[in-house]
Amino acid sequence: MNSERIEVLIRPAGRRDIAAIVVLFADDPLGGHGDTTDESAHPRYEAAFGRIAASPNDMLYVAELEGEVVGTFQTTLVTTMSGQGSSSLTIAAVQARADLRGHGIGEQMMRFAIEEARAKGARLVQLMSNGKRTDAHRFYERLGFAKSHAGFKMKLR
Repeated sequence: MNSERIEVLIRPAGRRDIAAIVVLFADDPLGGHGDTTDESAHPRYEAAFGRIAASPNDMLYVAELEGEVVGTFQTTLVTTMSGQGSSSLTIAAVQARADLRGHGIGEQMMRFAIEEARAKGARLVQLMSNGKRTDAHRFYERLGFAKSHAGFKMKLR
């Protein structure tokens, strides 16, 4: 694989990006989130975009290459009473187009999110990653992230 770095524009996602973002998630065999490009699911994605866009603490971003969406991630700023009322930035739903992985797109997205955390005064940046994504874990560790906590989930539906 050619590992030549590709420079992308990272910008807030707009409603016009929803379909391209969904394609990225639907093309992920490990995600297991049930994402689909089926038109019947589009209203649910539209509703989710609306909730994210309306939240003062959530941001959805895309990485764009020559006008095409090739990556996405979301950030959420959480302030808790612990840590003397400090905030942390959670990065979620990180996805780069499969055929462009290894070209620095993920690193650019993560560095952007880390700078966002600094700008917002967060004390830390955190993320969760599917246990099956060993390549992603090496990538996050290379960027300076350390495994620190066990994650727990409870599916409600």
